[in-house]
Amino acid sequence: MEGPTPRVLVVDDDKAVRAALGVNLRKAGYEVTLCRSAQEALAALADRPFDLVLTDVAMPGMSGLELLAQLRATWPNVRIVVMTGYGSVPDAVATMKAGADDYIIKPISREELLVIVERAVQEKALLAELVELRAQVDKQYGFENIIGATPAMVEVYELVESVADTRALVLIQGPTGTGKELISQAIHYHSKRRAGPFVRVNCAALPEGLLESELFGHEKGAFTGAHKQHRGKFEQAHGGTLLLDEIGEIPLSTQVKLLRVLDSGEITRVGGSKPLQVDTRVIAATNLDLLAESKKGTFREDLYYRLNVFNIPVPALRERRDDIPLLVEHFTRLFAERHERSLNLVVPPAALQRLVDYPWPGNVRELKHVIERAVILSRGEELVGVKLPEIHPAEEDRELVLPAGMTLQAALLEYERQVLIQALKHAMGVQAQAARDLGLSRSNLNYRINRLGIAVKDIVYE
Repeated sequence: MEGPTPRVLVVDDDKAVRAALGVNLRKAGYEVTLCRSAQEALAALADRPFDLVLTDVAMPGMSGLELLAQLRATWPNVRIVVMTGYGSVPDAVATMKAGADDYIIKPISREELLVIVERAVQEKALLAELVELRAQVDKQYGFENIIGATPAMVEVYELVESVADTRALVLIQGPTGTGKELISQAIHYHSKRRAGPFVRVNCAALPEGLLESELFGHEKGAFTGAHKQHRGKFEQAHGGTLLLDEIGEIPLSTQVKLLRVLDSGEITRVGGSKPLQVDTRVIAATNLDLLAESKKGTFREDLYYRLNVFNIPVPALRERRDDIPLLVEHFTRLFAERHERSLNLVVPPAALQRLVDYPWPGNVRELKHVIERAVILSRGEELVGVKLPEIHPAEEDRELVLPAGMTLQAALLEYERQVLIQALKHAMGVQAQAARDLGLSRSNLNYRINRLGIAVKDIVYE
């Protein structure tokens, strides 16, 4: 029996029954406390915790059913098995309705006793594990991870709380790195769907040919390489929430099908003909102005209005500088614990001021990376190594003169090359992130990198 020894409280007014139960349970490895009345049992429970209460029904004074009611009111997590000598189905049903986890009929065989007790103790352990897992989920996805006290962030909290427990479509709009995915997770884990799956799909990371298959699934033989049936993200998120991240990158052809799914709640797998009903809540996130994109014809206007049922605007970090000290404190504590550094790390005032003054083009994500690096470099009680990316002078302050012998086309290509290199540096070399920052698809960015001859050695990032 792994872990701490399970504690069993036996309650029976019959001395011989108590003794027999005590012997059998102790031989099986349980720690046993014997009580002759419900009053004694309540006193024992007030003194120390138990994993299981094994109680008789018919006892003088307070009955087993009355004890059961008090246990459920005061110790809701303790497992309760009721012993009854009557053997009737109505008595057993009554105990279960009153809150018992199981019942056992007297006379009790040793084998039946140990099976029922072991099952009850295991269920108690699983319940405790579930409570711990839920606490971890709450810690990871709770509101406390969306840091900020400025009016703009207070509005975000209020919007999330208002919409979380509804079925409404949500559109989260804000620059890359502002925490849109974290906000969507908070919506899911504070909704009635929290027990269901939370599924994320990055629409910018998938080429057009695979996106529909990922979203809606495909049937076996639907296309070359489709060797078996595949359940798409909408099916995988059935009963839960689907985050369509970077939804502005979806091709127009797929946008039509997505609109149909949002309207009908039905998907049809690629290569299939039978519509399938799905119960999936959709949250969309984007760093683009979808209304402006719809005016340009790159995003369907009807899909924009269908998605924009409940809009949550997320501000850039430079628009809420007063939140930077809170974020720095949060990330310092988080990474100190993760990387086993001092939990008393303090940020020097000069370093904190530099962090507040920096424009943060990569927003909260960029700040998070800077603080993690600084924490890793720290050895004492002070945060060191707070190194910020270089800020280049504004382009409008430069004199735009073509170097001698350089054509306009060559100059434009060189400028594009430098822009891509800087984006890759800011994204720590992650192409998918750089593509989002530049408003490009990943395949388009990869094409430009190859065309311009950008190599790993060109991307020197901290």
